[in-house]
Amino acid sequence: MERTDARSLSQEAKAALRKRGVVAVRSGMKQKDVAQALGVSAYAVNLWMKTYRTQGENGLAARKKGPAKGFGKKLMARQEQQVCRWVRGKHPEQLRLPFALWTRDAVRELVEAEFGITLGASTVGNYLKAWGFTPQKPVRRAFEQSSAAVKTWLHATYPAIHARAKAEGAEIYWADEMGLRSDHQAGRSWSPRGRTPVIPGTGQRFSTNMISAITNRGHMCFMVFNENFRVKVFTVFLRRLIKQARRKVFVIVDGHPVHRAKLIQAWRAKHADDLEIFYLPGYSPELNPDEMLNNDAKGNTLGRKRPKDKPEMVSDLRAYLHSTQKRPDIVRSFFHERHVRYAA
Repeated sequence: MERTDARSLSQEAKAALRKRGVVAVRSGMKQKDVAQALGVSAYAVNLWMKTYRTQGENGLAARKKGPAKGFGKKLMARQEQQVCRWVRGKHPEQLRLPFALWTRDAVRELVEAEFGITLGASTVGNYLKAWGFTPQKPVRRAFEQSSAAVKTWLHATYPAIHARAKAEGAEIYWADEMGLRSDHQAGRSWSPRGRTPVIPGTGQRFSTNMISAITNRGHMCFMVFNENFRVKVFTVFLRRLIKQARRKVFVIVDGHPVHRAKLIQAWRAKHADDLEIFYLPGYSPELNPDEMLNNDAKGNTLGRKRPKDKPEMVSDLRAYLHSTQKRPDIVRSFFHERHVRYAA
């Protein structure tokens, strides 16, 4: 059933809806079935029942539109504080809201369900800004990531690696590889309202790969390749890295099967005086500063213009990486992002 837009209902209609829901649940229906039948969220039905159990039918009665006390705001100070705690410490799904992210609509529905106060989208936005919240792109974090392993890495493992590198005169490189495809879309384009912009380009797909390594001092090494990422590619890159660094290198990578391959372990054993490899905690790409370079390269080589064929893509990628390599300040800036600042 299509969900009811409670904002369009009068306070009396909302009260009647709440009472119908409570009666249905008390008659034996499940809360989720009542929510579906009435076209509301399961979270709202759950709150109706909690209100009924604590306040009786009086709690379901029609309410005035938000307490207009103090500074012309609709929410009282204690209500603002409670919403802040929810947004800061919970995901919408944990509060049984039908949202994956904290959007203005999610906050508005939460306030409506919890306090019976109807807020406009712009008002919610003003509240969020006043509370110190800003719209941000979420960081993807795998369910398989171990918070304990990440904590150990940040507070014990990496500090030990850093101390060893300093004592042995070694340089720490953060390395990663990625693939680029011609159909990747980066950025946004202005267009008349209701008219989705169309980006012209070839219908043929082509791709290339790159591997790179950076240091917090602004040094950078990269290699563009077309074949699949295998042991041979990785060893060629490590040889180049050793040659470029001209001193012992500590390389930090993720747990990719190639990075842990037996042939790689044997190769690095033979070159132990020149190179050591360390591994990030599993499912933790956000801890690798080289991910910032990956995003930067992808956005600037595929986001600004569309290559017409593979040679042009490879040429654009190499040109951009060469220009970045000559700008240590840009490379150092990749370590300023919040999740990798520990490595700066």
